[in-house]
Amino acid sequence: MKSEDSPLIRFDTKIAVLLREDLEPWQRLNVTAFLVSGLGTALPEVIGEPYADADDTAYLPMFRQPVLVFEGTKELMALAHQRALSRSLLIAVFTSDLFSRGNDRDNRAAVRATSRDELNLVGIAIYGPRNAVDKTLKGSRMHP
Repeated sequence: MKSEDSPLIRFDTKIAVLLREDLEPWQRLNVTAFLVSGLGTALPEVIGEPYADADDTAYLPMFRQPVLVFEGTKELMALAHQRALSRSLLIAVFTSDLFSRGNDRDNRAAVRATSRDELNLVGIAIYGPRNAVDKTLKGSRMHP
């Protein structure tokens, strides 16, 4: 919601998550959370200032811009992955194998053991210039 005192902010960059359309609701939430978790450490500039309420209770900072969530087919997921890489966008991946692993070390090993073109992607997060992200996600639809 825009305050009457502050103008609408339009970002030159975009944070987007593309989820495979056949995921269960709990999987969609889990994959989204994991995918965006790395952005703040890799890109400190995407994180805003800490929050505080009127009683001066401190809260953690969050992204300074919205995270848009999209969905698409397995085929579109692979195509968007290729597009993101060809545009040198920053990308995080979540493969179907990661649902059966219980820790970061095993998750990384599962991805490492699979060639780029063989990854069974269920979600990707991308960050970069808004128009490049839009072109990468062409054919997807906003998550309902």
